[in-house]
Amino acid sequence: MRSPRDFFKPLALGAPEPVREIPIKPSRMIHFFDPSNPKMLAKVPELALQADILLGNLEDAIPADRKVAAREGLVTIGREVDFAGTPLWTRVNSLDSPWCLDDISALVAGIGDKLEVMLIPKVEGAWDIHYVDRLLAQLEAKHRVQKPILIHAILETALGVANVEEICAASPRMQGVSFGPADLAASRRMKTTRVGGGHPAYLVRSDPDPKRPDAPRPTAQQDPWHYSIARMVDACAATGALPFYGPFGDISDPLGCEDQFRAAFLLGCVGAWSLHPSQIAIAKKVFSPPPAEVAFAKKVLEAMPDGRGVMMLDGKMQDDATWKQCKVMVNLAKMLAEKDPELQAAYGF
Repeated sequence: MRSPRDFFKPLALGAPEPVREIPIKPSRMIHFFDPSNPKMLAKVPELALQADILLGNLEDAIPADRKVAAREGLVTIGREVDFAGTPLWTRVNSLDSPWCLDDISALVAGIGDKLEVMLIPKVEGAWDIHYVDRLLAQLEAKHRVQKPILIHAILETALGVANVEEICAASPRMQGVSFGPADLAASRRMKTTRVGGGHPAYLVRSDPDPKRPDAPRPTAQQDPWHYSIARMVDACAATGALPFYGPFGDISDPLGCEDQFRAAFLLGCVGAWSLHPSQIAIAKKVFSPPPAEVAFAKKVLEAMPDGRGVMMLDGKMQDDATWKQCKVMVNLAKMLAEKDPELQAAYGF
């Protein structure tokens, strides 16, 4: 077992010092783009003004014959594009693929100081994080990268869910975890082809009416992802990592997307993936606290500046626990207001 005293020492001579706390930034959506598309170079600056995070995707949705082009395109974009302060992330190919090692090596060498976070697909245990952690340290030292590139795990297999707590605690680089419903469904042998969201067959039905046994019985569609997302959120909260919902695949169903994003937001996720520009607006709407709730939270903090005691406010009991909830809400609102002038006005900051 590694000594806790060594946990915050670099894993390679000359590598930057590991971070002690994960920086909190606007993270309502991670917007994916295809860097193998030459036309994307012109679109990235505009997307950078809309999205909280931009991610150059090298894995799923990039055909095998365009993997190298995507990698090279991302290096070019990282070098040439002004992101206006918007963080640049990437999703490399999975660790068992023939492209992953070259992805990591080329990106650290080419844009190591521009790249903030690296998503690792199909993470199944702490051993996957340990491998990437050491490799990144060696490459950072070799290419004189000034700050550590953080790791973000994608939870896409049953084994990954079973080990999510160990994954989150595996390295100081662990920035967060994203929930990947499609691959997880395949790993579990779930009988669905949907990418996120509920399923009409996954439901509960009310008991029959004794007086009208043949009458229709109301049903309610359930969320098959609730347990796994909640477990991911707990693992992240316990270790200081940040939880994200992943993709919602039906671009034609904005309401279903909004519902799935909101369920994840209420459970504690800080953001979600956006696969199409239309989902950026949905994520902004869902993962930005409503102005009325922010106003009430500010009122609580003003009435209980130190968070001590118990009081009634607008007919609702407030104590140290609700004070903490309000503090989280107001801190998030302040952070988002700095990026979004409309929210700044709506929140009154």
